[in-house]
Amino acid sequence: MECVVQGIIETQHVEALEILLQGLCGVQRERLRIHEICLKSGPNLGTVASEVRILCNLEQAEPSWTVRHVGGAMRGAGAEQISVLVRTMVEAKASKNVLRMFYTLGYKLDHELLRVGFSFNFFRGAQITVTVSSINKMLKLHATDEAVPVTPGIQLVEVTAPATAEAYTEVASAMSSFCEYLAPLLHLSKPGISTGVVPTAAAAAASLIQETDEFREKS
Repeated sequence: MECVVQGIIETQHVEALEILLQGLCGVQRERLRIHEICLKSGPNLGTVASEVRILCNLEQAEPSWTVRHVGGAMRGAGAEQISVLVRTMVEAKASKNVLRMFYTLGYKLDHELLRVGFSFNFFRGAQITVTVSSINKMLKLHATDEAVPVTPGIQLVEVTAPATAEAYTEVASAMSSFCEYLAPLLHLSKPGISTGVVPTAAAAAASLIQETDEFREKS
């Protein structure tokens, strides 16, 4: 299982968000360039549609492949009382032949995206990952070099953490506490709930960058 929240931020404020995350996490960022291919099962694979995502990490010298299946979200009173979405998720490393294998099984290409940005991975009450990326669409099949932004000027921020059925409340609490530090720059909520950009983000971003510049000058 995993806990997740999402939000959006204007590209002009991403530098300030990175500064804030660097100070909170205490680790170096990792560059991100992921080619994401979404496949859906054909009618020969059962009456219930199945969706898998093939992720190719283009940032590495030798591209690596991962298969991810995101299941349904947890429902009920317990799920409604927490501020993060809890859902099942299965992920596994794969070889470069994975796409061909799923096509052979009868899966069809639904859409593909290119995610470009950075991420921070750290422990703060839970093993948390913060990903900041622009979402780009391909104009031609698999043409990542020709990808264009889906929403120019806006980037997606996603905070995730692995969890178990027995301890998801502790993970959700740790995530919620961490996300409060990001509130001056962006709203984070369960996926599918649009909260828009923060009106005060510009002022908060300017303050962060000014404080960072002053610190560097003193150093």
